Amino acid sequence: MSFSSTLISWYEANKRDLPFRGTRDPYLIWISEVILQQTRMEQGLGYYRRFVQRFPDIHSLASGTEEEVLKLWEGLGYYSRARNLHTSAREIMERMDGVFPQTYEEIRKLKGVGEYTAASVASLAFDESRAAVDGNVYRFLARYYGFREPSGSASGKKLARMKAEELIDNSQPGTFNQAMIEFGALVCTPVNPSCNGCLFNTSCYAFIHRVIREIPVKPRPDQIRKRFFHYLVITWESPDGARILLNKRTGNDIWKNLYDFPQIETPRIVSLTRLMKSQEWRNLFGDLHPVVSAVSTQFIHILSHQVILAKFYRILLEGPIECPGTIVSLEELASLPVPRLISRYLQKCFS
Repeated sequence: MSFSSTLISWYEANKRDLPFRGTRDPYLIWISEVILQQTRMEQGLGYYRRFVQRFPDIHSLASGTEEEVLKLWEGLGYYSRARNLHTSAREIMERMDGVFPQTYEEIRKLKGVGEYTAASVASLAFDESRAAVDGNVYRFLARYYGFREPSGSASGKKLARMKAEELIDNSQPGTFNQAMIEFGALVCTPVNPSCNGCLFNTSCYAFIHRVIREIPVKPRPDQIRKRFFHYLVITWESPDGARILLNKRTGNDIWKNLYDFPQIETPRIVSLTRLMKSQEWRNLFGDLHPVVSAVSTQFIHILSHQVILAKFYRILLEGPIECPGTIVSLEELASLPVPRLISRYLQKCFS
C-alpha cells in the first residue's frame, strides 16, 4: 500500500467522532478550523458547539453584533480570529450574495484566512487537492523526512507543504488532510509519540536515527515582554443600583474591542502611593481623593509573547465622574465580552 492509502486506512479505523466531521458545509468547516487554531481540542469543542448553536450559518453570523461574537469567544484568546470571522461573514453576505467562496484562491481572500484554513475548507467541502499543514502535520512530516528547519519557519512550512502535496490522495484530499492531522494528534504526538506501534516506523527518519526528541527543531523563543497593569475598579451607587465604569479597548493593542476597567500601565511594579501620584491618576480623578477600599493580589496572565502582571484596585465613589468610558450595571457587565484576565478577577473578587 502507498503512504496515503496506509494512512487513510488507519484514519478510517481510528478517527475520533467529532461534531464537524462528515459535513460538507464550508461554513461549519471554516468555523471549526478557526476555533481550533491555537486551541486544544478538548477546549475547542465546547466553543464550537456553542458558536454554531448561536450562529448556525453565514447569515446569522453576519447579522450578529461583534460584541455577541466576542462574548462567545471569551476565554479562547487570539480575539482577532473572532473579529475576522465576523468581518468575513458580512463580506460574504454583501459581496457574494451569501454564497461561501468555493475555491482555495477565493477562500484565501477572506480576512484572516491563511493557507492552512483555506486548504482545509477547499479540500473538505469542495474536493480541491490542497494539502493542509498545521502543527500536527508539520511534526509528523518533519520526523518522517528528517526536516531540520525550525517549526513555524517560512522555509519549514514551504518544505512540509511541498511534501504533503506529493503525498496527497487526489481522489479524496479532504480525507487525506484529516488523516494527516489525526495521525499527528494521536500517534506522532509532541511528547511520548507511539513510535513502536507506528505504521511508518520502518521508514521514519527520526525513529531510525533515534532523534525523535530533537525533531521538529524548536524555533528560538522570542523575548517575553512583561507589562504591569493597574486596573481601577470604580463603582458607585445609583437609584437603580450599583454602577461600574468600564473601558472599551481600541487601537492595535491586545484585546481589541473587549471591555476591561480603566487602567494605568507602568514600566515596573509600583506602590499604590506612587500610583496615586501619577499623571494618569490625576487625569482620571482630578481634585477628587477617592478611597481605595481593596487591592487584589497580583494576577498573572500569559499571552503568546507577553506576560501581564495585574492588580485591581476597588474604588467606591459617591457618584459618577467626568471621564471617558462606559457605565454599566453589574447585570449588564455579565453580558459584555471581557478578556479572560478580567473574568478571572470578577469570579474571584467581585462576586
